Amino acid sequence: MALGPERRAGPGFMARLLLRHLASRATTRARVPHSLESIRRLLDRPCFPQRLSSLPLRRVLHLRVPGATELRPARLYIPHGRVRGVVLFMHGGGFVHCGLNSHHGICCRLARASGAAVLSYDYRLAPEHRFPAAVEDCRAALAWLAGEAWRWGGRVAVAGDSAGGNLAAVLALLARDGDGPDLAMQLLYYPSLYGARDVPSRQTYGHGYMLTTRLLEWYAQQYVRTPDDLRDPLVAPIFAPSLSGVAPAVIVPAECDPLHDEGTGYAEALRAVGVPATVRCFPGTIHGYLNLYSIMPWGKAAIRFGGRQLRAAFADSRARP
Repeated sequence: MALGPERRAGPGFMARLLLRHLASRATTRARVPHSLESIRRLLDRPCFPQRLSSLPLRRVLHLRVPGATELRPARLYIPHGRVRGVVLFMHGGGFVHCGLNSHHGICCRLARASGAAVLSYDYRLAPEHRFPAAVEDCRAALAWLAGEAWRWGGRVAVAGDSAGGNLAAVLALLARDGDGPDLAMQLLYYPSLYGARDVPSRQTYGHGYMLTTRLLEWYAQQYVRTPDDLRDPLVAPIFAPSLSGVAPAVIVPAECDPLHDEGTGYAEALRAVGVPATVRCFPGTIHGYLNLYSIMPWGKAAIRFGGRQLRAAFADSRARP
């Protein structure tokens, strides 16, 4: 259900502290110019020491994986025990920033919780590489991963947060149409899915909750080539002529997020055509809270939840005749 102004939820305690801290620094930051390069350096940092995050895993491999035009950096997270299934994970960051470092701890925890191998992939970023560059890179990476999936039982899932959730949903559409493997699941954390189609949460939570509608517009301007792209299903999956037959979805929106209603609305659209869609919204969360799992308990809980859903999806895949 969409949350309108009459049901405006508030952020949790830790989120309120974070928002207050950011607000106190807003005036200072406004006086300091930031280049795109400096923003990327700042935001591609882990929230927890990478070496400590990696300790509970069997191995973390640094790879070069095919993209549309070149080999791209990637990291493969392998948990202990018998590994069942492999997940292609796309990081968020508005298609503009973040990367393998910022999402290292998330992927470590997701691999542990799911019992699956997780491949974190460094697709090309905008504005240097606008749509459909990221889609083409992720499609190439998924094709490569499908060829390697026999090592982990043969089944593949896709996952991502924010912009990465968008790319995961896009890959599910392409796979449904034969341009990719048969996916066990798509795991979407607070995804961007609606493009030009408006939703109430963009107004309800459009200011004061980390991600703003103004920032959403800026990200879109960096990513798309023309306004018409915002109605392309490979940018906004809600505009697909049909959603029938895509992989089962698990969607984890943030409660106090302009994108909240995009996640819940997409789940409703999937259910309407018979696609299983599970929604779990953790109370008081703001956009990007997975990256803050070291200080926000709901971040850890959301990763564990997604991991359990992946584990169940891969188990169900093995049970099929």
